Parts: sequence; structure tokens; C-alpha cells
Amino acid sequence: MDLATLEAMNARVSQQSQFVGLLRDAIRRNVIGQDHLVDRVLIALLADGHILLEGVPGLAKTLLVKTVAAAIEAPFSRIQFTPDLLPADLVGTLIYNPAAMDFRVHKGPIFASIVLADEVNRAPAKVQSALLEAMQERQVTIGDATHKLDPLFLVLATQNPIEQEGTYPLPEAQVDRFMLKVLVGYPSRPEERQIIDLAAGGEMPVVSPVVSPQTILEARQSVRQIYVDDKVKDYVLDLVAATRRPADYGLPQLAPLIAFGASPRAGIYLVQSARARAFLSGRAYVAPEDVKDLAPDILRHRVIPSFEAEAEELTSDQLVARILEHVDVP
Repeated sequence: MDLATLEAMNARVSQQSQFVGLLRDAIRRNVIGQDHLVDRVLIALLADGHILLEGVPGLAKTLLVKTVAAAIEAPFSRIQFTPDLLPADLVGTLIYNPAAMDFRVHKGPIFASIVLADEVNRAPAKVQSALLEAMQERQVTIGDATHKLDPLFLVLATQNPIEQEGTYPLPEAQVDRFMLKVLVGYPSRPEERQIIDLAAGGEMPVVSPVVSPQTILEARQSVRQIYVDDKVKDYVLDLVAATRRPADYGLPQLAPLIAFGASPRAGIYLVQSARARAFLSGRAYVAPEDVKDLAPDILRHRVIPSFEAEAEELTSDQLVARILEHVDVP
């Protein structure tokens, strides 16, 4: 790509991404801190990928999702996953109408722009499969009819890392359908003081819409056009390949510690999310730092530690960190 074309694209992206500041300000009125989480949710929104949030209760995961939906004026639904949930409770069902002597479609909460799947690991496999199929296919079949989901459709699923009794952990192959897996940590002491002051003030601030769903859809089109240099693509391929064949990248000690490396989705999602991160920065090109910054959230649920790694108490995050340290950045 020549310099003039890149400069023109930069100017266009800089203009189109002006709403990002307004969106962040709207979110911060209700959500104190959690900048990393907010950034990842915006990246998932712009890169058209779903996100899995893992953290203990009370870290504003639900509040953040509701705030984002309100700020972009998008239909929002929250599904509390429980062991007695059925697939029909999620996607909908056919209801018999005695007056007309026929069946009508009753759509479930999956038919929204932004769907919060709360504690997704508490529902049985059939319900999880129904959700993950809808995420992948962007459509739901009820009876004999297939119904398209909202073009903006985004699933944010949460998992509680504690209280594993009575839960149904998502299979590794199913978790792969999430673009990002983000670990949500505790706020800092100053942030927690602000949270206490905000809660003590009574009602939470009302979030007014600052951007329309159509603007987000147009931004997604721009994100897909952001320039990715061949060297950056090679860096992505090297990172993914190093999770499968670490010895080829000077990390023979990792070979017995990784049972399964990242799938091809990892490379696709690394490029898509890096483009979204560049858009958030007002750039029309992807920098290697975009890929390196997002790699832990893309790879942590795709690199499966072996029994030997678990015996040494090594996590997938630690394995990914070693790979990031050793693979050369262009």
C-alpha cells in the first residue's frame, strides 16, 4: 500500500472513530476502573466476535454489559444460566394458538443485539450447545423455520472461577468459539473508594445513547478494511505455530507442557481484534504491538496445558507469556 492511500485511510478512520471517546465516557459514568475489560468489550463489539469473561462476583461484569447496550441504544437481554434451563428457554419455541388452530413462534432472549449469558458454566451441555450454535451460525431454527439473529448480535458470557460444584465446564472445543477470554480482576483501592461513593449516592447515573447500532455496523466495515502488513501476518502465524511446535521457535522445554496448541481461529481472531484495536486508536494500520497486546486474551483458552504442566502448576497464561517473550516481534 502506497503512502498516499494509507494517509487517506488514516484520515477516514480518525474521523469514523470519533464516537469511541463518547462511548468510553458514557461507560465510565457507571463503571469505575476496569479499563482493560472496557477496552476488550469494545474490541469484541467492533471485531464482531464474542467474549468470555471470567471473574468472581461483584466486579461489574453485568453492569458493564448493560451500560454498553444502553450507550449504543441496542436491545439487551440477560440470561441467568441454571442447571434446570432448557434450550427452548434460550432460543424460543412454538406455542399452540387454540383460536387460530395453529402454532406461533415465541422467540427467546437470544433474539437481542447484546446478550449477557450469565454464569454460562451452570447450564447443562444441551443449553450451552444451543448458545454456541447460535453464536456460530447467527441464526436459530424453531420448528421448521430458520430465523436470522440481529446483525449486531454479540454474546458476552460470564464464568465464576469459584464454586465449581454443580457446574458444567465448557469443553475446550466449544470455548474456541469465543474470540476473547478476559480475566476480570479486582479494582485498585482508589477505584474501590469511588465505587463505594457512587453506590452510597443512591441511584446510578442514567446512561444516554451516544451512538447508534448502525454506526457500530458501519465501523465494523471500516475495521475489516484496516491495513495489515505481511510482516504482521507472519508474526501472527509465528505466535500460533509456536503454540503447536514450540521447539521450532527455540522453546523445546515447552513441548511436553502443551497438550494442544491454538486452532486456526486464533490467527483469524488475532488479526480481526488487532484491526479493532487499531481503529480504537484512530489508526488505519495494525502495529505488531496490537497483536502482542491481544495475544494473551486470544490464546489463553486455546493453549491447553498438559498433565505435566498442571503438575508443575503452570497455567496457559504462563505458557503464552513464554511464547510472547521468545517469538521475534517485527
